[in-house]
Amino acid sequence: MTKGAERAGEAGASSRARRAHRPKPPLSELEERIGHAFADRELLVRALTHTSKAAGRGGSYQRLEFLGDRVLGLAVADGLYAAFPDADEGDLSRRLAGLVRRETCAGVAERWEVGPHLILGQGEVMGGGRRNQTILADVCEAILGAVYVDAGFSAAWAVVERHFQPAEPAAAGPRGRDAKSALQEWAMGRALPVPAYTVVERTGPDHAPHFRIAVAVEGLEPGHGEGTSKRVAEQAAARALLEREGIGAAPPESGSGEDA
Repeated sequence: MTKGAERAGEAGASSRARRAHRPKPPLSELEERIGHAFADRELLVRALTHTSKAAGRGGSYQRLEFLGDRVLGLAVADGLYAAFPDADEGDLSRRLAGLVRRETCAGVAERWEVGPHLILGQGEVMGGGRRNQTILADVCEAILGAVYVDAGFSAAWAVVERHFQPAEPAAAGPRGRDAKSALQEWAMGRALPVPAYTVVERTGPDHAPHFRIAVAVEGLEPGHGEGTSKRVAEQAAARALLEREGIGAAPPESGSGEDA
């Protein structure tokens, strides 16, 4: 290695180290963007804490993410039910899928500027965890779960209404359906069980995993897909099955990554 290359490498490492130790902005700024001031701010801290930095199994955002996923689904479903009184179940389901999908959650987290507030292990920091779409989506749901625990469903509903826009007509129209939604709708229309997704293989380090997933629909050979997150691999598997079986027009690949 030349001296120039060595100096460049040292400069890059030094720059990454400075970024890793940059002081976190005040949580009050994040609360303002979310639209909720926590009575118990420790809930918000936990919602921002990745497993790589958690002290013990209950110290990360995972439990709050589990709760927030359900809170988000109910809040969006409630808003859609009220906003579209003439919509049938299929239309409501498509709109719901568009609003609760991982890409949407990651986008909300980016608008909240969650990245600088994340509490990550050094490996995740160096691996770009503050911009990782899977982590951002998970933290978005965890924050909703934290709001619910802190102040109840009405407070969580208000945050969802403000940032997920459940009454937006174009939320997830027919042209915006993702492959999973299209496949599920096709199966439901034929009274078949909901498609089942199974992780066939997971490779790579924790900060850069790679998934191979199979989707099973009753009466059909499984479809397979790969991606850097479960969500991406599931979409690829659904798309592969749709295309192989000639079921409608498979929705175009979005190109966005998430959901481990």
